[in-house]
Amino acid sequence: MGVMTYEELCKQVRDEFPKFKEVDKGKSLLMKCIHVLLLIVTLGGMSYFQKDFTTTLGYTVYLPLKWGSMSDVSKMIVLRHERVHMRQRRKYGALLFSFLYAFFPLPLFFAYFRMKFEMEAYAESLRAMVEYQCQVGGPEQKERFVGYFTGPSYFWTWPWKKRVEKWYDSAVKEALG
Repeated sequence: MGVMTYEELCKQVRDEFPKFKEVDKGKSLLMKCIHVLLLIVTLGGMSYFQKDFTTTLGYTVYLPLKWGSMSDVSKMIVLRHERVHMRQRRKYGALLFSFLYAFFPLPLFFAYFRMKFEMEAYAESLRAMVEYQCQVGGPEQKERFVGYFTGPSYFWTWPWKKRVEKWYDSAVKEALG
């Protein structure tokens, strides 16, 4: 069996989630509004929301402006991450998942469920990277992943950097088998 293509992965996701669709963030008024809100509440810290971050709401994956310049392997890693969020939504239900992700127990610094949900999704990203034979576990990647949790990318999800570093090391070890 050959290596899966991005189109084949999209078909798998669509088979699992019939309402799955991809939307260009640049064409979404909702994403533009969220971008402005994030700029305000993060004091400019999340200036890359539109350009660099993929966002999933429900079964719609909003693609960042850089999507067209990404390799198919990079797109597949991202889609596997986002599929985890779709599965979480299905498991918890739309309202509970959204509430837990955004607000519980607090919207910033102690966002335990956001941390939990993103750790599950980033663990899948790491597994995909290993599967697609990408570089995994280097110091720059670790710094970037840890920064997602401790900086403005996910609204300062968790203040304890050591906890996130420990998770990362464990997730890399598990991904590498």
